[in-house]
Amino acid sequence: MRVIKVIAENKNEYKVEIDKNTLKGKLNNELFSWNVIKIKPHLFHAIKDNKSYNLELLKLNRDEKTVFVKINGVKFKMQLQDKYDELLHLLGMDNLLTTKVAELKAPMPGLVLSLLAKEGETVQKGDTLLILEAMKMENAIKSPTDGVIKSISVNTGEAVEKNQLILNFQ
Repeated sequence: MRVIKVIAENKNEYKVEIDKNTLKGKLNNELFSWNVIKIKPHLFHAIKDNKSYNLELLKLNRDEKTVFVKINGVKFKMQLQDKYDELLHLLGMDNLLTTKVAELKAPMPGLVLSLLAKEGETVQKGDTLLILEAMKMENAIKSPTDGVIKSISVNTGEAVEKNQLILNFQ
């Protein structure tokens, strides 16, 4: 049985347990079964409880065990978990592989076109923090972690060198 934690765009959370061999499982501890047909490589059609669902696989990140899907036009983020993830969580060891990022450095020399984040702001991994122009291209520099911005060491219009400190996280 595979356990999936599903977080919808509206922040609702669901616990799904699926036996991939029988396509039966539990949704928030209620039994269900469904039929799934693959239409295209990332497009599926499912029928559950006589209701039709269109499923589109948007993104799969195997390292973070996350799947982004669209079901009947609504986007969902799914966090895949198995019995080992659950055991690590119960033992308080589920965050051992996460590393605390303290600072962000310039990945290349360039010119800071705009700062999109502010000191004291809470950011999520993947949020765009600033735009850096390098070799006549605009590059969105994204947050490598969830966190709070402690300080910003550069200003708009400033030239930066590769590996120069851009900002610190708390």
